Amino acid sequence: MYSYLIIGAGLFGATFANLAKNAGKSVLVIDKRPHIAGNCYTETIEDINVHKYGAHIFHTSNKDVWSFVNTFIEFNRYTNSPIAKSKGQYYNLPFNMNTFNQMWGTATPEAAKAKIEEQKAKTLKLLKGREPVNLEEQALSLVGRDIFDTLIKEYTEKQWGRKCNELPASIIKRLPVRYTFDNNYFNDLYQGIPCGGYTQLVAKMLEGIEVRLNTDFFEHRSELERIAEKVIFTGPIDEFFDYQFGTLDYRSLNFETEVLDKDNFQGNAVVNYIDADIPYTRIIEHKHFEFGQQAKTVITREYPQAWSLGKERYYTVNDEKNSALYAKYKALADQQPKVIFGGRLAEYKYYDMDDVIEQAMAVARKEITLS
Repeated sequence: MYSYLIIGAGLFGATFANLAKNAGKSVLVIDKRPHIAGNCYTETIEDINVHKYGAHIFHTSNKDVWSFVNTFIEFNRYTNSPIAKSKGQYYNLPFNMNTFNQMWGTATPEAAKAKIEEQKAKTLKLLKGREPVNLEEQALSLVGRDIFDTLIKEYTEKQWGRKCNELPASIIKRLPVRYTFDNNYFNDLYQGIPCGGYTQLVAKMLEGIEVRLNTDFFEHRSELERIAEKVIFTGPIDEFFDYQFGTLDYRSLNFETEVLDKDNFQGNAVVNYIDADIPYTRIIEHKHFEFGQQAKTVITREYPQAWSLGKERYYTVNDEKNSALYAKYKALADQQPKVIFGGRLAEYKYYDMDDVIEQAMAVARKEITLS
């Protein structure tokens, strides 16, 4: 008997496994994929650490989480400063004084703020005091027409496969607007990329722990559930309950990776492509995450797509319908005393990486104390 069977070798599973092992618990980690590290898995191509499932930048203001991950691997000083290309022009993100200068030629915070307030006022007047009911109204009430049309509308509609006036306002309750010349996308105290890639980070977290890859929990469920006192489940919660209420909805992604015989393709790790007639949402040039000097470069084009069973799940669709459906599955999960559900898929919630680790640390400490 193992103390814990952990289903999923991503960040939640690896964090829990590490803390449980250090507390003297016996642990088995399984994953249906042929590799560890979940969606933050990195593979080496042309001596470049390639983010196989999309760009992952670690950022946090939680000192405990930052200290925890740094016990396993050193992080570099990478700062996320994406670029957006719209109608042939390049703009800095997040929205800041560089963006406003590129868009309007404004040179002072006062001038930029006046421009945004003028445009916001037009939308607020039309709303007549009511709250925005969709993403388009929400965005216009936060940043105005120019930024919405240039940098939000077409990109968002590609990303979600729906018109902005059909998407819930909750998707962008907040939009970062900075009246400084600062292109750092995040406000967190700590930020960086693991030196050598995320796979090495997770591998060190799982050192000394039994891991079985290419092992699908649902194919061996009756056998696996008997070999552990408790189960940590990080997979899709609806699949755990055999989709008895129906499937929760997601947006999926398709990645097209290419090796180029040049040392620098776009000069930045991430460039967003706003225009609707370009089918991908962004191009990632992986070497720039780790300041690589390799002779070649590797790029990945990221195409959003509708999700269906058999495709990878990336973004939860937390609209009213899916939230109600998740509540039904959550009620069933609460009746499983032997199973702990954690992570993006099991909790049907969009987590950043540091949030996943923080949650896993909290669950592990509570669980290990109780046991």
